[in-house]
Amino acid sequence: MDQNDLEDYAEQIISGSEISDENLREMLQISDPSEIEKLHYVARHIRDNFFGNKVFMYSFVYFSTHCKNNCAFCYYNRENDIERYRLTLEDIKKICQVLKTEEIHMVDLTMGEDPYFHNNPERLVELVRTVKEEVGKPIMVSPGVVDNETLMLLKENGADFLALYQETYDKDLFGKLRVEQSFEERINSRNHAKKIGYCVEDGILTAVEPDIESTLVSLRGLGTSNPDMVRVMTFLPQKGTPLEGKDVEGSEAELKIISILRLMYPNLLIPASLDLEGIDGMVHRLNSGANVVTSIISSNSAIEGVVNYDREHAERDRDVKSVIKRLKTMGMEPAEQSDFEKLLGQ
Repeated sequence: MDQNDLEDYAEQIISGSEISDENLREMLQISDPSEIEKLHYVARHIRDNFFGNKVFMYSFVYFSTHCKNNCAFCYYNRENDIERYRLTLEDIKKICQVLKTEEIHMVDLTMGEDPYFHNNPERLVELVRTVKEEVGKPIMVSPGVVDNETLMLLKENGADFLALYQETYDKDLFGKLRVEQSFEERINSRNHAKKIGYCVEDGILTAVEPDIESTLVSLRGLGTSNPDMVRVMTFLPQKGTPLEGKDVEGSEAELKIISILRLMYPNLLIPASLDLEGIDGMVHRLNSGANVVTSIISSNSAIEGVVNYDREHAERDRDVKSVIKRLKTMGMEPAEQSDFEKLLGQ
C-alpha cells in the first residue's frame, strides 16, 4: 500500500468502518518493520483527525506500595520482601504544592490494595478530597477493586476517572496473573463506575499471552466496559516475583498493539507511559498512535512508579518540563485544560 492507500484506509476507520477478527489476526502477525511502520502511520493519521497535535498529560502519585494481593507480575505483590512506603496526608499535601504549579491535565492517585485504606475507605476518601481541594484539577483514582459505596463516595469527593486494568480477558491467563482474584469482580466494578458517572480506563499486558488468540480476546474485551481510555503495557519481569525469570522480548509488540488499539477505538485516549522506557519510549508510543503521556513524576520526587524501569537511575527525566520539551521536537504540544475537561463532560 502506498501513502494514498494508507490514508484512504485511515479515512475508512474514521468514517466508522470496523475491523474484523481476521484483520486483527493479520495485524498481530506483522513482523516486517516496513509493514509495522505503515500500521503506525495509519494510527497517527486517525489520532490526528480526532486530536490534532495535542497531547494530554497526567502526573502519577503512587501513595502506597502496600498490597494484599499476590499478582504474579507485580513487584509490590504481598509476598515480595521489599521496602515499602505509605504516604501520609501531610506528605500528599506537600506533593500537591508542586502539582498545582505544573502543566498537567490530571492527577493519578495510585496504590496497591492496601488494607490500611481498603478496610477504612474514609481514609481514601479524605485523601481524594484533599488533593482535589489543593490542586483543583481532575483526579484519577487507581485503588484496585473497591465496593460500590466507596466508588460513589470517591466520586462525590472529587474523583473523575477510575483506572482498573483487567490485564487480560483470557480467563485462564487472568488466573495465573491475578492470583486468587475474581475476573468478574473487576469487570463489575469498572462497569459500575461507568454507570455512576466516572470516566474509566482499562488496560492489558502484552508479552505474557500464550498466543495471538489470547491477545485477540483481550483486544475485544477492552471494549466491553465502554471505556474512555484503553492501554497496553509490556510485561517486564520484576525481581522477587514468580515471573522474575520469564524471557520476554522488547516493546515492539506493545507499539504494534497501541496502533491496533487506535484503529479499533479511534477516538479514545491511549496512553504512552514513561514507566517502561522513559522519555525515549514515550516518543515511540506517541509515534504509534498514543495521545496521553502518563506516569509523569516530578524530577525531585522519590515516589515510585508501577514498573519503575528507572528505580536505580540517578536521573529520572520524567518531569513535565522534559516531556513538553520533547513533545515540541515532535511537532506536538499539550492540549488546553478545557479540552481535557470537555472529554470528561465537565
